[in-house]
Amino acid sequence: MNTCFLGCAVKDYGNVAFEDLVEDAPVGGVKRVRSVGSANRRLSEAVQAVKKDGHTSVMLGGDHSLAIGSVHGHAAAVGDLSVVWVDAHADINTPLSSYTGNIHGQPVSYLLQELQSKSPVDPAENYILKLLGVKVFSMSEVDQLGIAKVMEETCDYLSAKVKKPIHLSYDIDAIDPSVTPATGTPVVGGLTYREGVYIAEHLGQTGLLSAVDMVEVNPLRGQSDEEVRSTVSTAVDLLLGCFGRLREGNHSPDYRLPEP
Repeated sequence: MNTCFLGCAVKDYGNVAFEDLVEDAPVGGVKRVRSVGSANRRLSEAVQAVKKDGHTSVMLGGDHSLAIGSVHGHAAAVGDLSVVWVDAHADINTPLSSYTGNIHGQPVSYLLQELQSKSPVDPAENYILKLLGVKVFSMSEVDQLGIAKVMEETCDYLSAKVKKPIHLSYDIDAIDPSVTPATGTPVVGGLTYREGVYIAEHLGQTGLLSAVDMVEVNPLRGQSDEEVRSTVSTAVDLLLGCFGRLREGNHSPDYRLPEP
């Protein structure tokens, strides 16, 4: 058990070993079902172990399909959750609505009980979101309301009935690629660095944050060392914001942790 400079006790549970199955043909157009399913089963078990030890779970991915196992393991350990999904994409396609067959565009649909009895075929994810009444904030609303108001409304919505543990699943591609270019599916017009960190800080201050996923950080997608550093250091800052580090002055994406 180590202690970080924020005063948090940190226990590294190590890497989860995944199988790379050679025979993994598509199933109904969905790619790598067996490999992704096996990985998520193992990840679910790992997250359950973390939660049963009484810790906040931090999962570093990997693509966003790993949130299936992370959220499943979290819920299996503690019961009902509130999930906050920060992403440039809704990731709520079903096997029937997905154009690509990539499971990293479908994890939310696998986690929602409401979709188990429905098979929407409309290719627009907006259809599914409206069908289920999922609370969504687009970048247009972030621009109109400001990130502080968006987070205020988010937390009001989460605590309207019963305050449940919060699972934050954060895809680095939610941040504008001018800041975090080393990721698989960047989308121009995303959150600014300050908006992205504010989300993490605000949820961390609720006292309900119980698990965090940080996914889609992919140094192999960076075109230069500078792009990789900016992406990785921003991801670190997002995690630090979740655990109590408040910005003093103007931190940039090149913020560095002190040497151990």
